[in-house]
Amino acid sequence: MSLHTPDLTKFPPRSPRVRLGGYVILPRMLDKGRATLTGKNGEYRYACPLDESFLDFAGIDPKALKKELTRSDTEVLKWIEKHAKHKRTAPEIAAWSAWQEQRSPDNPDSREYFNGLHKAGAPKRTDITSWFDVLDMDDFASFGGKA
Repeated sequence: MSLHTPDLTKFPPRSPRVRLGGYVILPRMLDKGRATLTGKNGEYRYACPLDESFLDFAGIDPKALKKELTRSDTEVLKWIEKHAKHKRTAPEIAAWSAWQEQRSPDNPDSREYFNGLHKAGAPKRTDITSWFDVLDMDDFASFGGKA
């Protein structure tokens, strides 16, 4: 693979807040997919439920996308724009991304999982309210940071 591939056994993927083409989640998913191609994904999973939210919104098949991951982010974004089943406008992407940034658990099982991550990583922090908050905190703490 000629493209720089992240080693997710040493460093976390990009934050879910980082955007590509206006989409949150996408750069993180690309990092996980590329790391999976080289067996350096650690505990991170490509096409996990968070990734599926992007894949569903755009209308992209994860297996087809994975075949494109040897390309740059810009090239992958162009491929997504060409092959997406749902052609989204910039305002639709912005609204979806804003909603994702604030999304919190919406059922008892996901709330229990979320609370477990929060309690294990930073039980005294009161600013951990969204999935993106808990993912950023968990990534930081998992690689030695004091959350």
